[in-house]
Amino acid sequence: MDSLQGKTAVITGVGSGFGKATAELFAANSQCNLVLMDIDKAALADTVANCEKAGSKVVSFPADVTKLETFTRALDECMSAFGQVDFLINYAGGAVKYAPVEELDDETNRKIIDLNLTSTIMSCRTFMTQFKKQGFGKIINVSSVCDRRSWPGFSVYSAAKAGVREFTRCLYTELRPHGIAVTTLVPGGSNTGFQKADGLEKFEWDEQWAVRPEHFADAVYAICALSKGACVSEICLYGIAQDISGF
Repeated sequence: MDSLQGKTAVITGVGSGFGKATAELFAANSQCNLVLMDIDKAALADTVANCEKAGSKVVSFPADVTKLETFTRALDECMSAFGQVDFLINYAGGAVKYAPVEELDDETNRKIIDLNLTSTIMSCRTFMTQFKKQGFGKIINVSSVCDRRSWPGFSVYSAAKAGVREFTRCLYTELRPHGIAVTTLVPGGSNTGFQKADGLEKFEWDEQWAVRPEHFADAVYAICALSKGACVSEICLYGIAQDISGF
């Protein structure tokens, strides 16, 4: 495995959960250069402070990942501050609303699709020219166990995440000849902000057996640290506490 020291990572959704844990691990372990984004200004500021305290150089700004200008700015800020991008990690997403399909209006459905699928496509597309110019880099997009296992109330969210999976699989085929590795991260449920979705009853798993944000941070760090030539095309990471019978 290579050291990430001196490398640059662009990470969305760092205010909480997987993104926060990953940014802070990259900083603590390697003082990696970081470009960080989240829509929650206070949460973003907390993550940035922790990363800077660990020794990382950080560029950050509050951002809505459903807007193209978010990624245009992220690329510009990244190149201006650090001159290259080694890792693009698209964590930002969410269920938005949990309900039977007839209760999901078109506006809500569009929010779900834009937050999860459209944002991932825009992010990757915006950074593509730079990755190809460099001839190296790693992209990690985040799907969900919901694209593998069906639960009522998650129809549109599951469809969006299945879209992320297939988009990422195709992106792998396009970028492999250019020396760029592309990974689909498939997370199981975790005790994060996901439970804040409208209509989703509060549920928590026993932390002793649940998959936690630090597990995802460890996995993503390991993927990024793999030496040149290696690519993890897909990784599924589930907690033992979650029942996914029928998977």
